Amino acid sequence: MQLLLSAFQWVAFMVAGSIAAPIAIADLFQLSSEDTAGFIQRTIFVLGAASLIQALFGHKLPINEGPAGLWWGVFAIYAGFSGTLYSSHEEVLTVLQGGMIVSGVIFFILSATGLLRKLSSLFTPTITFIYLMLLILQLSGSFIKGMFGIQQEGQSLQPLVLLGSILTILVALYFSGHKRKWIRQYSIILALLSGWLIFIAMGLADGTTVSDRWFSLPDVLVFGAPVFDTGVIVTSIFITFLLTTNMIASIRVMEEVMKAQGDPTYERYTESGFSSGLNQLLGGVFSAIGSVPISGSAGFVAATGMYSIVPFLIGSGIIMFISLIPKVMNFFASLPAPVGYAVTTVIFIKMVGLALGEYRKEADIERIHFVAGISLIVGVGAMFVPASAFKDLPVVVASVLNNGLILGTITAIFVEQYLIKRK
Repeated sequence: MQLLLSAFQWVAFMVAGSIAAPIAIADLFQLSSEDTAGFIQRTIFVLGAASLIQALFGHKLPINEGPAGLWWGVFAIYAGFSGTLYSSHEEVLTVLQGGMIVSGVIFFILSATGLLRKLSSLFTPTITFIYLMLLILQLSGSFIKGMFGIQQEGQSLQPLVLLGSILTILVALYFSGHKRKWIRQYSIILALLSGWLIFIAMGLADGTTVSDRWFSLPDVLVFGAPVFDTGVIVTSIFITFLLTTNMIASIRVMEEVMKAQGDPTYERYTESGFSSGLNQLLGGVFSAIGSVPISGSAGFVAATGMYSIVPFLIGSGIIMFISLIPKVMNFFASLPAPVGYAVTTVIFIKMVGLALGEYRKEADIERIHFVAGISLIVGVGAMFVPASAFKDLPVVVASVLNNGLILGTITAIFVEQYLIKRK
């Protein structure tokens, strides 16, 4: 029973953090209700499969796969090309299918040639600290907007939604710091359920229907045969290098969490690279969203104390199973978004502690201050630049400059390596 509860807690965490991306992308491409339901189903199915593949054959750590923010950004940028560079939304989606397949192939090449392991050596404690801080700062804006009830630009703050979010955070903090170990261990699922009940009592929980069908297998190449044009190939090459940055950072952070508990970890970056390649291929073949290991898993594990990989494996299997039952997906899709944001905020409080733990590992304080100063200014500054400022730039350039996390991390790597070589 305890094992099953732990697995369902992983399910709740994984779905709550993943359901928004396919809904938002389906809206960007103006998909019908039926097509949106299929897109959500395929994405959740691929994420469950990707998590299992990594846990069994890749890094072998309890790190869930989520929709890659980089791919999300590329989908958003390419949606604007419909009617200009491409004739329709469907043609754009076939191009993006091809892009994810190309990305999978590049992952295989990086892993087979040993380049992935060389890239992992660049992730010193300084870089991991900066990456985590930028991740927290980048997502904090989305968390606060979500808890304010702001879903789009120009929308006003909703006081009732804010009140419900505050109450949910207080409940989550109470459970996560409870004296009883079993309550702390299941604090996330207890907080999600409590927050859901709070929003129902306040009349703020609206049901969402994904599909009325009881069983549905995910289709492949839904939008047509994948298209491989020059533009998307160049974009995919660059995106893949950036995805490796996310992947390595997520693994490094989780390894530190596991080491703190005395659990053995293995630097399986090459194996993880091959698994990521397979996962990108799955995203393209199933017409879904490319995945990436989620750094927030480390905060989740630290908050709940669930260090064993067994509940994670069971939870990933359950994710794949429920994706085949649209009626069950309706239930998860009905979770009020502010509840997910509020509970995730508490998880990310732990991430701040993890970041500061990496900071304390560095002996050369002067160097880390200099590298962090430049990188945080560049990364955080980029977060305040509106996306519209990059609309006339090539997709490859826009996808970097429009992502403060990646821009800041790359800046940190270059600055630190320059200082090390000069010294």
